[in-house]
Amino acid sequence: MDTIIPFALLCFTSFFTLTNPLGTMPVFLTMTKGLDESERQHIIKRATIISFIILISFTFCGQFLFKFFGISTNGFRIAAGIIILKIGYDMLQARYTNTKLKDEEIKTYANDISITPLSIPMLCGPGAIANGIILMDDAHTWELKITLVVVIAIVYLLTYIILRLSTRLVSVIGETGNNVMMRLMGLILMVIAVECFVGGVKPILIDIIQSSHLVP
Repeated sequence: MDTIIPFALLCFTSFFTLTNPLGTMPVFLTMTKGLDESERQHIIKRATIISFIILISFTFCGQFLFKFFGISTNGFRIAAGIIILKIGYDMLQARYTNTKLKDEEIKTYANDISITPLSIPMLCGPGAIANGIILMDDAHTWELKITLVVVIAIVYLLTYIILRLSTRLVSVIGETGNNVMMRLMGLILMVIAVECFVGGVKPILIDIIQSSHLVP
């Protein structure tokens, strides 16, 4: 239990920040402008379900992909740390990452925005996928693996609720409140990214140092 609670908190804060449903609200409202409430609910439901399935698939198949392509876990941690750091920095500047759409892009995606761009890359982007693969690698017991899956499900359930209430929440929070929350989430995400980067670099440096001592 002492291990599960900190792991669950790490999973929740990182996934909720990377999914960023609060930051997605204004973009979602812009893309669905002119649609009625039932159409919006259908889009939200489909987007969250698709995002959950994609993230779970990558989370469980990540290690297989590593072995298939000969990628080391530590190398992936470094790359993921850089990606998450970039996303966190953009959020700290109150900028959206891969979410600002031009008018012509909105028209292009109008037929099925629940998949692209709402599900991919907004609700399930490279940062979330990388985070899922890394956390699954850190989950050494079945209890931790189950905790990871449950937390991901909770995050997307909250995402569904937040986006469904987006019209009311945007007016309550306001633009200033939304920017403050985005900056705070960005700061948290940057800390997680640094930990991820260090976790990948440290074993590589240790191997280099040990190898240098073995060489006569």
